[in-house]
Amino acid sequence: MHTALYAVLVTGLGLSFSALADKPAGDNQIENIVVTGKQIDRDKLEQELALTPGGVTLVDSAELYQRNISSMADMLRYVPGIWASSSTGGDTMYFSSRGSNLDATDYDMNGIKLMQDGLPVTTADGNNHNRMIDPLSASHAVVARGANALAYGASTLGGAIDFVSPTARDTGSELFINGGSDGHRQGRLTASAAGEALDGLITLEAKHRDGYRQHSEQNRSGLYANAGWKISDAVQTRLYLTYIDNEEELPGPLTVEQFSEDPYQAEPAAVTGHYQVNVDSWRIANKTDWDIDDRSNASFGVSYEEQSLYHPIVDKVMVDFGSDPVEVFSLLIDTDQANVGSSLRYNLDLGQHDLLFGINYGHTTVNGGEYRNDGGQRSELTTLVDTKAQSAEAFLLDRWQIAQSLKLIYGVQFVATQRDVINIDVASNTRRNPKANYHSVNPRIGLIYQTAAEAEWFVNLSRLYEAPTNYELQDDIRGNDATLNAMRGSVLELGTRGSGSWGDSNQWGWELAIYYAQLRDEILSVDDPDAPGTSLSTNLDDTLHAGVEALFMASMALDTLARHRVEPKISVTVNEFSFADDPVYGNNILPAAPRYAVKGEALYRYNNGFFIGPTFDFVGKRYADFSNTHSVDSYALLGLRAGLSGNRWEAFADIRNLNNKAYAATHSVKDIVAANDALLFAGEPRSVYVGLTLRF
Repeated sequence: MHTALYAVLVTGLGLSFSALADKPAGDNQIENIVVTGKQIDRDKLEQELALTPGGVTLVDSAELYQRNISSMADMLRYVPGIWASSSTGGDTMYFSSRGSNLDATDYDMNGIKLMQDGLPVTTADGNNHNRMIDPLSASHAVVARGANALAYGASTLGGAIDFVSPTARDTGSELFINGGSDGHRQGRLTASAAGEALDGLITLEAKHRDGYRQHSEQNRSGLYANAGWKISDAVQTRLYLTYIDNEEELPGPLTVEQFSEDPYQAEPAAVTGHYQVNVDSWRIANKTDWDIDDRSNASFGVSYEEQSLYHPIVDKVMVDFGSDPVEVFSLLIDTDQANVGSSLRYNLDLGQHDLLFGINYGHTTVNGGEYRNDGGQRSELTTLVDTKAQSAEAFLLDRWQIAQSLKLIYGVQFVATQRDVINIDVASNTRRNPKANYHSVNPRIGLIYQTAAEAEWFVNLSRLYEAPTNYELQDDIRGNDATLNAMRGSVLELGTRGSGSWGDSNQWGWELAIYYAQLRDEILSVDDPDAPGTSLSTNLDDTLHAGVEALFMASMALDTLARHRVEPKISVTVNEFSFADDPVYGNNILPAAPRYAVKGEALYRYNNGFFIGPTFDFVGKRYADFSNTHSVDSYALLGLRAGLSGNRWEAFADIRNLNNKAYAATHSVKDIVAANDALLFAGEPRSVYVGLTLRF
């Protein structure tokens, strides 16, 4: 399938050059206006974001076609409060928002609710394991951190991210190709057409990476399509279809000694066990919008997804009992997953009161088994897996204009969710069935004070609530049918955002949020004493999550005609995550998240579409264990970006890690790190990527 898609993409490249050649020469003259090809209603989006009294960031995908985007971590690069990093340079990644997902079961990637076109992508139990969303398949994404995701029905620690698909109404036909270091090559061919009542868009994608580490090859092919029907002036509906086939080798973590010898080698067990994560998934969704009258509108959507996972992840673990080594653990996961999701929204404008009511529902089943891993092939079946989860979220928000410059935003979320985990040990026929219902009412209140036309201050006090995932129940340290408690807590947040200008040609914008959260029963993982290296879940009494999130952007003219400009952008995140008088860990710092992360760039732009400038990353140290006995070094990276665009084309070059720094991008987490523990996943070495977009 990959070969067929590459053939289609190459054919599209030829057709696009022919189309360009057939145009009159005058049509190819470079003008001062640069066409990006993807247009979003930024004013409308920013007006909606301005109704949230907390940290929310808009990511416009038009900017993503000016640099290399290998994973969702690249897309979220400049979003403050988000720590996201790929462990291979491909789609496999780790991400955390406001200190979510800081334990050893980071594959769960819980704590952040992912949505696509307002419909849930995260499973009903809250996990994001293998929830792959291609960043380039979105026209934009809204990142609402923490309790600021109430407008999406979420009360999780990390918040929510809504990826909104492009349509033929805002995106034309185009071809995108890019390639670079370590065998990276990718192509995307998009065709779109729009009439008065009907429109449709389809994108074919193929991607290959050899990887910068041994045993980290990736092959991905995908199809992304949607079709819209304007039934009347008041009603329109849209059908979405996604198919992704992703095969990705996993290189495994390295010990400190192995990392010092060669940070880009694979863990030996990853090669002999042929560690992989192969996911085949398809998703169909529909969303209907109804403008009821001048004051009210409603939307309803439903989605269905099936996913097959083939995941050799642990090689044979042998222990010597006397003179004979005995295999005590080996793991290959082979499961099928089905997800049903739905969403209802109703908005009513009553003048001073802007009311929003919503309901989300999700249902997830996972069936299959865990096997012994024989070099990447299924061997003996060890555990039968049958898990179910369903979740219902209802919320009500009132955005009340109580004075000309003051808004009161208050609301409440009700969540009711069920977990049902059945694991049957095949050898002993032992059956485990952790099963529980969780429910909570989570209020929120906030204020927005507008100090100028484009500037405002905000403050909010909100309740956080997050039930355990099925993975966490399955890995409960008690090993019986007992269930974990839900995490709960309160968060206080204040900050400011806005934009401004001086003169006729200079603009700037900013976001700043400071938050402090007290949590109870946060779910983290500790080592199983009977199987070292195996992480098991438990509730911790009290933890603290606090931080500073800041984003600054500017565009400054260097001459009176504004032909030359300098455009800096800097994202700053400061984290303070710790235990609170824990009987075992005291006030230790929670692992995995760096104490600070500063990412930025400073681009020079000329009005013919040329740009160039440095990029930089400064990341502080992180602990790799709950006991704070082992830290992962801080690092600093430099890069360079350049590009040029015309009326119907755009090209870029992206050089990363110019100083060729060997650093740990992600790492495993332990209770107490031993000297020979394999923990470290190397980040990308010096790499060069180029890309070209043709629009026709």
